[in-house]
Amino acid sequence: MKLMLMVSASAAAALTLLAVSNAIAADPMASKPVDAAQDKVGAAVGKASAVSMGSHSTGAFVENAARSDMYEIEAGQIAQQKAKSAEVKAFGKMMVTDHTSLSNQMKPLVKKAGLTPPPALDKRRQGFIDNLKSASAADFDKVYIDQQVAAHDEALSLMKGYAEHGDNADLKAAAGKAAPKVEAHLRHARALGTALSGGADGVKH
Repeated sequence: MKLMLMVSASAAAALTLLAVSNAIAADPMASKPVDAAQDKVGAAVGKASAVSMGSHSTGAFVENAARSDMYEIEAGQIAQQKAKSAEVKAFGKMMVTDHTSLSNQMKPLVKKAGLTPPPALDKRRQGFIDNLKSASAADFDKVYIDQQVAAHDEALSLMKGYAEHGDNADLKAAAGKAAPKVEAHLRHARALGTALSGGADGVKH
């Protein structure tokens, strides 16, 4: 019953994401607030998927874990180029390094399981990348860190969920090993978000 509710929530969020995408096409001048809404809805879709299918289906886990790493690597590369804050640039660099390593650790296990990782980002994560690329210089750091908090919250649910419920022993172990690293990233991203909002001592530019 819980799984059915999660799937229903994911489907509803996906329909909302489609509506937001249509709003962008209908009114490009409203892209800034719509991009923010698109990111929030996309994050909700991802979290619902991570705690439902991604936690129970090996195929869904592999697909989402691989695309999560792809997104993190590409987003981190963009952050190194566009971020104003030195700390945000450094975080982007760390994401490229750490998620390249996580991806490389998963690849042989995915192959052993007889599965093939997806070749490219899905539409939802490509939307995140597009929104990063279109973000203004003044807004970029906040847009990136907001995405990072949501993406790592989703990834942590995925890793913890599959580590508990997955049916492939090697991938379960890998998910359990990855979870603490993803959780550390989430804490770091949240701290950066607080600093960008004026908490702590702010961030260096």
